[in-house]
Amino acid sequence: MLSSLTFRRRFSDLSEQEVLALAISSEEDDARIYRSFAEQLRGVYPASAAVFDGMASEEDGHRQRLIDLHRTRFGEVIPLIRREHVAGFYARRPLWLSQTLSLDTIRGEAGAMEKAAQDFYVRAAARTADAATRKLLGDLAAAEAGHERHAEGLEATHLPPDARAREDQVAKRQFVLTWVQPGLAGLMDGSVSTLAPIFATAFATQSTWTTFLVGSAASVGAGISMGFTEAAHDDGVLSGRGSPWKRGLASGVMTTIGGMGHALPYLIPDFWTATTIAFAVVFVELWAIAWIQNRYMETPFLRAALQVVLGGALVFAAGVLIGGG
Repeated sequence: MLSSLTFRRRFSDLSEQEVLALAISSEEDDARIYRSFAEQLRGVYPASAAVFDGMASEEDGHRQRLIDLHRTRFGEVIPLIRREHVAGFYARRPLWLSQTLSLDTIRGEAGAMEKAAQDFYVRAAARTADAATRKLLGDLAAAEAGHERHAEGLEATHLPPDARAREDQVAKRQFVLTWVQPGLAGLMDGSVSTLAPIFATAFATQSTWTTFLVGSAASVGAGISMGFTEAAHDDGVLSGRGSPWKRGLASGVMTTIGGMGHALPYLIPDFWTATTIAFAVVFVELWAIAWIQNRYMETPFLRAALQVVLGGALVFAAGVLIGGG
């Protein structure tokens, strides 16, 4: 009923000619998607772009063989039927429309495309009782499996280990610039800069609820400020740091998390219990910052720890002194 209302056909109602036409249009769409991926990758990842160029050419070859088969069995006129015209046919997210896809995302999507097509044809073949249709769907499933093997061969040809290692290193650098660096800056700002107002309020008022409110306001306010600042000050075109909105999101969220970490303990009514837990959270936050610096920014761990702990200790001491006074 839903299919008729939306003008979509059930796969089980398609004729062999329509199934063949659907396969032809799917092969054509996949080739165009692979070429879109190749164009996105060509400037930074030329070896991977060559792999997708080869995969697109392979899809073109399969499409041409399917067209030849259609011409032999059904004539020159190919029915216009696409994935979106068939209820229950596997759907593909239009990731290729995004200009900020990571290398791993594109590689993963290509593998998912081939696997989804193969699985669909296998399931469809198992549901039909018609021998000719079953053979046709089985042949299509085998063709999709062949695509996957061919992709592996193309990677071996165009993407040897040294080229893949270089591209993986570039992808890691892009990940660090787009997500880790802004997120780390936000975590440092949220964890360190909010120490003074939170602990100053805590020791000045001895009120856990007031301290929580001040800490929440400081954390959220700092997160909004850091997020918009990161997004606005660099569009990423010249610096190569990636999407400003991604960087702004990473910076804003991590700033808020850094401040809320030692504000949340003040939901506990007992002042000294809340303060003790807040001390422990601050310790974990500072060591987490040092670990991230060591892991992604290649800063020696002891130096990172000394910088972070020293800075945090100074800000914490300022907050306690101001609040105590």
